[in-house]
Amino acid sequence: MGEIKLSTEGIRHIALFENMTGAAVKDCIVDDSRIIYVIKEGDMGAAIGKKGDHINRMKKTVDKQIDLVEYSEEPVAFIKNAFGPITVKSVNITNRNDKRLAYVEVSNKDKGLAIGRNGKNIEKVKIVAKRHHDIDDVILQ
Repeated sequence: MGEIKLSTEGIRHIALFENMTGAAVKDCIVDDSRIIYVIKEGDMGAAIGKKGDHINRMKKTVDKQIDLVEYSEEPVAFIKNAFGPITVKSVNITNRNDKRLAYVEVSNKDKGLAIGRNGKNIEKVKIVAKRHHDIDDVILQ
């Protein structure tokens, strides 16, 4: 597992999120336009809340996009979770040239969603996969 260093801002966002939702947060990555939370396995329902109440209240409070990823010890399951609502057909993790690579297969109709506007979705997956499972790159197939 990669070493996770939280910024002071990240720690503040974790405390706020946990207070507002009751869900446990394992990691928080803050960038200009969004906050990525890695939620403890099994706490995703609490994080979202009934009819999205918790997540929507949180979005209003921080005035940023919020992305949630449910944690898993298993790298394949974690990567599938990181892609969110997109159906992932398969994930193959290989070592090549001293790098750990994850090859992810999604259907052609979901490729655009998997990449996201300006590559934001695939970038999110790459960041959390590196931080939590030492995966150097995530490649869509």
